[in-house]
Formats: sequence, structure tokens, C-alpha cells
Amino acid sequence: MTQTVKLLRIYTDEGAYLGDRRVLEVIASRAREAGMAGATVLDARLGFGRSAHVHRRHVFESDRAVVIEIVDEEERLRTFVGNLGDIPDVGLMTLEAVEVLGGKARRAFFEARP
Repeated sequence: MTQTVKLLRIYTDEGAYLGDRRVLEVIASRAREAGMAGATVLDARLGFGRSAHVHRRHVFESDRAVVIEIVDEEERLRTFVGNLGDIPDVGLMTLEAVEVLGGKARRAFFEARP
């Protein structure tokens, strides 16, 4: 049996901070606290957005582009995004349908959820 859920992608950069914490850590922590089905933070070797500033790893500092992927039900993801308004330096956020085919977490999460 398969289940269609959504994949939220949040683009930011490694050097973005909210207070003394990296934005990527804040978002990942909030996703965990919100009980999202899963989240992964991915670094890009190179990236740029609307500003055309190229993000990449430098010798003494890192300003790589980062993508945070979160999988869950659409309504829960839209609510989650609505609660990110206080976080600066969040770039593009996208939502797309994905189909969960299997894996350890599939049964534990999707069949046990109310």
C-alpha cells in the first residue's frame, strides 16, 4: 500500500542566524517539536537565489546553500510554514506531492497516526 503526502522544501543558507542559532537548526527543531513525520537538512556545494549571491564553502567560512526537506500531510505542513514568519533569511519554500512507498518509518508513522 502506498500513501501520498507532501514534501516541503525550505531554502536558506548555512550562515543565516536567528539570534545565536542557525536558521537551519531552528527550523529542524521546530519540525521535530511539531511532530513532523521527518526532516532532513541538505547542503549544496553551490547555489544562488533571487539576489544572485553565490553561496559556497570558503576556506575560512561556510556560506553554503541549504535545503531543509520535511515530509508530512499537507495541512500540517501548511500550518508549520505559517509559524515560520519570525525567521529571517528563509528563501523559497515549495510544496509538492510525494508518494511514500516504504521504509521503516512508513508503517510506524502513517498507520499509528490519529
